[in-house]
Parts: sequence; structure tokens; C-alpha cells
Amino acid sequence: MNFLIAPIAVGVIAAVLGAVIGIVDRIVNNYGDVEIDINGKKTLTVKGGDKLLSSLAAEGIFIPSACGGRGSCGACKCKVESDVGPHLPTEIPYLTKEEIDDNVRLACQVKVKENIQIRIPDELFNVKKFDTKVKSIKDVTHDIKEVVFDLQGEEIDFKAGRYVQIVVPPYGKIRGSTQRAYSMSSKPSEKGIVELLIRLVPGGIATTWVHNYLSEGDEVELIGPFGDFEKRETDATMVCVAGGSGMAPFKSILFDMYEKGELDREVWYFFGARTTKDLFYLEEIKKLDSKWENFHFVPALSEPQEGAGWDGETGLITDVLDRYIKEKMRVDRDKEGYLCGSPGMIAACNNVMTANGIPLEKIYYDKFA
Repeated sequence: MNFLIAPIAVGVIAAVLGAVIGIVDRIVNNYGDVEIDINGKKTLTVKGGDKLLSSLAAEGIFIPSACGGRGSCGACKCKVESDVGPHLPTEIPYLTKEEIDDNVRLACQVKVKENIQIRIPDELFNVKKFDTKVKSIKDVTHDIKEVVFDLQGEEIDFKAGRYVQIVVPPYGKIRGSTQRAYSMSSKPSEKGIVELLIRLVPGGIATTWVHNYLSEGDEVELIGPFGDFEKRETDATMVCVAGGSGMAPFKSILFDMYEKGELDREVWYFFGARTTKDLFYLEEIKKLDSKWENFHFVPALSEPQEGAGWDGETGLITDVLDRYIKEKMRVDRDKEGYLCGSPGMIAACNNVMTANGIPLEKIYYDKFA
């Protein structure tokens, strides 16, 4: 057992030392008030000594952070134009060499000790925290819930394809609050609600809370909108691929396009699932297919079960995608790829699309672990 006890003891000691160092730092070092200059457009006066991420959030400026500031997602990147010391070992795994050379930092790892200048995307000035109430929770598959949040008189402005962060409070054995990111499946015109599709991940802090603890009427904080996944304004054929809860941004994008009358553009939507029990929103999307001449919906099952009555496409979604590009799509039209799914799915679809002449720079994706 010694081989197990030793690393556990080291981890506990390291955690305790880190906490002690933090406490001593706050007691010994009184940094006073410091200024954060953002893009040369806005200056915040904050109490020194806190992390940049939390200092900004306290003033209503929200940087993406899928892990809630624990340094485990790498989402809270921003350019720091002041000297705040070298990159920390906790930052380097999430940054490219170019980002390091450009002094891009993780906001959750940078401590604000003196006046600092930073650069963030201008659209982050529009990100807000919403105090919502759960309007409805519905099982759309055996492991995916559709959750609708009422913004209680507030409105959210976003482009279809964006995401929000859900603030998960302490529950059960989970002591601290955390945040997780989910793409919005609601349309931009539905300004008073946010609809999310949340798949249960075994052991997942946020998904376990949603599936086992969240109830209609509960109050929940959402932060957003974030992201850059969106339909590009071109005439190229859109080749979209998703699976599971990756349905969310495409539901928003496709129904937004139909609502706005953007029907001349050709769109192919491939949705991969294992069995029929993993399919959902089929009737709604097939109805959209019947009304939109240039829209083509192609669901496919990789493990169809006998007797399930499935007469659609079968096989890996990448194989179906490859065949349709070669045999069904016009070769005289430019194409763009839109993907939402796991890193493995994104990589496999990238290979199929580039092999069929879609440039890598014309493939856009919303990737989740």
C-alpha cells in the first residue's frame, strides 16, 4: 500500500502548502488598489492580490472558463501587455509557442499585484451573468436532458452557435462551486430563455448535478454568451456533422436560418448515433427537411439493432459523410465544414473533409471533451 500512500501524501502536503502560501501572501503583502486597463477602452479599479479572472468577474467582465478558474481547461486566455512575471508551469500545457511568445496568459493563473494592461475580444464586454429559473426539464434520450432556463425578464443577445457557462453550486460531496460550458440550442429570437442539451457523463460534476439534482423551479446562474462557432456569411455548401448533445448548436443555427428565410443556401446535416434510442428531434428536423428544399438531413446509426425498424443510413458517420460528399453533393460548389463533437470525431471528420477537397481553414468546429 506504500506505493499508493506516498503520492497521496505528497498531493495533500502540496495542497496544504499552496493554501498556506496563499494565506501568507494575502496577509503579508497588502497590494492595495490596482488598475486593470482593458483594451485601452475600460479601466477597472480592484483590490490587489486576487487572480485576474476573479477580479474581472467581480466587476462584470467575464472571460470564458469551463473549469471555473481551476486551471484545468485553458479557456481563459487573454493577452497581458504588462510584465507579470514568467509563464507558470500550470499555464504552459494550454498555450502554443506562438501564444507564449505573444504573452498570452491564463487569467485564472495570473495574480493582479500592480497596475496591468490586458487585451480581450471586444465581444466579451457584452457577456452577462443571468439569474435564471429552470422552466422545464425533459428527457430527449436515455442520457440527454433538454433544460430550458427562464431569464426572468432579462434578454440575451447572441449569434446561433454560441455557448453559455452554467454555474454549478456545491452539492452532495462536491464542496465548491464550478462552471461548465454548453452550447445553446435555442434560437437567437428566443431572447427570454436559454435552452441547453446536457448529456450525462459518468462522474461529471455538472452533468451529474443536472441529471440527479436539478429540478424545475430551481434558480441557476448562467454566464454568456461566449464562443465563435457560427455560420459564415458565404454561398458555400454547409456540410454539418454532429452526434449526441452536439445537436445543440446546429438546432440553433438551422432553425435560425429557416426563420430568417435564408433558404437558398445548400445545407447537409449528418447526425450520427449508435442505436435508435440515441436519436432525438427526428420529427422536428425531418419536418424542416420537408419544408426547406436545399436542406438535407442524414441521420445514421453505427450499431442498428434488429427489429428496431430502422431504414435509414447505417455505419460510422464518417463513412456515410465520405460517401455522400462523393456521390450526392455537387462538385462545382465550394463547401464549408461545420462540426460539433468530441476531439476524436472532429479529427476523423477533418480527415474525410480535407480528403474530399474541403480546405482545413474552411472547417469550423465546436469541440468538447
